[in-house]
Amino acid sequence: MKLTLRNTTYYIRKRVPQRFAAVEPRQTVWISLHTDSESLAKTKASAAWAEMIEAWEARLAGHSGDAEQRFEAARQLAQTRGFRYIPAKTIATLPTDAVLDRVEAIRSVEGRPDKMEAAAILGGAQDQPLTVQRALDLYWTLAKDKTFGKSEDQLRRWKNPRLKAVRNFIDIVGDKAVKDITGDDMLDFRQWWLERVETEGLTPNSANKDLVHLSDVLKTVNKMKRLGLVLPLSDLALQEGEKRQRPPFSNDWIKEKLLKPRVLDGLNKEARCILLGMVNTGYRPSEGAGLGPAQIRLDTAVPHISIEPNGRQLKSEYARRIIPLVGVSLRAFQECPEGFPRYADNPSLSATVNKFLRENKLLETAGHSMYSLRHAFEDRMLAAGVDDRIRRDLFGHRLDRERYGRGASLEHLHRIVQSLAF
Repeated sequence: MKLTLRNTTYYIRKRVPQRFAAVEPRQTVWISLHTDSESLAKTKASAAWAEMIEAWEARLAGHSGDAEQRFEAARQLAQTRGFRYIPAKTIATLPTDAVLDRVEAIRSVEGRPDKMEAAAILGGAQDQPLTVQRALDLYWTLAKDKTFGKSEDQLRRWKNPRLKAVRNFIDIVGDKAVKDITGDDMLDFRQWWLERVETEGLTPNSANKDLVHLSDVLKTVNKMKRLGLVLPLSDLALQEGEKRQRPPFSNDWIKEKLLKPRVLDGLNKEARCILLGMVNTGYRPSEGAGLGPAQIRLDTAVPHISIEPNGRQLKSEYARRIIPLVGVSLRAFQECPEGFPRYADNPSLSATVNKFLRENKLLETAGHSMYSLRHAFEDRMLAAGVDDRIRRDLFGHRLDRERYGRGASLEHLHRIVQSLAF
C-alpha cells in the first residue's frame, strides 16, 4: 500500500470504491496514520484502510429501510471509531472529557461533521422497537426459503394464514414490541380463541393453526435477527377431539351415479376431466390441475401421468410419482391431453366441482366431496390386498420404514390399477 508523507505525517491516499459512492461524496480519501515513522506507518496502513472500509459498510447499512438494521449499523459505526454505542441521554451524563473525545472522533466531510457518524458516536440513532406487525413484515424476507417453487396461488395460501394469525393477535393484545410479549398476553389470546370455539362452533384446530402460524413468525424473526428473546410460546395448543375423516364414495355410487352416461356434461370440460382422472389415480385435485402436456404421457406402452413440480410446489418429496392411466381416467386424459390451463394455478377447482356435485345430488352424503374419490381409490386398493409400499407410492405418501430399491415397475403398477379400475 503506497504511503505519502505530508509535512511530518504519513498518509494513505486511495480512491473510494464505487460501492460506497452513496455514502462517501469524495472520490479520493487521505487517511492520516498519525506518525512520522515510515516503518510504523507501514504497520498501521492495512488496519487503517480496513477500518475505513468497515465504517463505509456500516454507513451503507444505515441507508437501509430496515429500522433494526439502521440501528445496528449505528452501533457498528460507533465501534469502528473506538466507542461503545450509548443513547444520547446517557452521553449527556458523561464527564466533559469523555464527551469531547467523542465529538473530536467525528469525521468531517467537506468541512462539516458527518451526520451519520455524529448520530452513531453521540447516541442519536433511534432504536425502534420491533413490534409484532414489523416482525411479520420482516418475516416475508427472512423466511424466503420457504417460498421457493411455490406458484402464485400456493404463495397466497401460504401467506394468508400468517396474515390472519398476526391480525387476530394484534386485535386482542395490541401491536406490542416483541420483547414485551408476556405469558399473560399469550394466554389472553388463547382464551379468546377458546371462547370462539365454544360460542361459534369452530374447531380447536382453527385456534391451533393461528397459534402455530403466529409462533412461526415470532420464532423465525427472533432467530434470524439474533434477538435472543425467550418467547412464551409453548404449551398453548387447545386439545383437539377426534379428527373428522372425509368418507369415501362407495363403489356402487361411483359406478351408478358419478359414471352414469352424460351425468357430468354440465361441468366444464377441464373440471370434468380432472374429476374423472381422480377415479383410477387417486391424485389430489391440485396435483391433477397442475398437470401439463409434458406430464401427460399417452403415446407410450403404458399411458401414465407424472406428478412433479410444474410451476408449483408438491405437497412433499413423496408426492413426486408416476401413475398409470386406465379406464375412465385414461379416457379423460385422452379428452384433455394438453392439461388444464384454466385450473393450473386457480384455487376454484374444488369449489366448482363440489358445487356441481351438490346441486346435482351426486354427493353420497353431506360429508362427501370431490376429495372422497381419493379415499375411494385407497379403499379399493386395500380391499384388493395391494402391498403397503405400492399403495403409498401410488398415493404419494411417506413410507413408515426406509425405502429400498426403486419400487414396482410401471407395468406392474398398471396391472394392479387395471384390476380395480372403473
